[in-house]
Amino acid sequence: MEADEKALYDRGMKVRREVLGADYVDKSTAAADDFQRHFQEWVTKHCWGAVWTRPGLPRKTRSMLNLAMLAATGRTHELKIHVKGAITNGVSKDEMAEIFLQVGTYCGAPAALEAFRTAKEVFAELGV
Repeated sequence: MEADEKALYDRGMKVRREVLGADYVDKSTAAADDFQRHFQEWVTKHCWGAVWTRPGLPRKTRSMLNLAMLAATGRTHELKIHVKGAITNGVSKDEMAEIFLQVGTYCGAPAALEAFRTAKEVFAELGV
């Protein structure tokens, strides 16, 4: 990696570990084989290093947006991960309920229902 790319990756890895937890991130990166490795690096640099480090929105707001987008698009696996990250970033259960109600209004009840189910599983796992 070039110096700029390495700096972007390092910034991204720092934020990614802070939001999603070091254990999860370490497992994800360790599990990446040659087929996935470049994508893991890309996600770390561009999603986490270039976007999540921007000053324009606080992490809590970014988490709230992610919850809405992931719920709206039915990305349950990623939603589960980002529910945990949202809790880390200070999003309350009540706020999540409001987000998923908003998703239900604009994207349909099945999307919201799946989001509520997914979040409830995460809450049970975390004892929240």
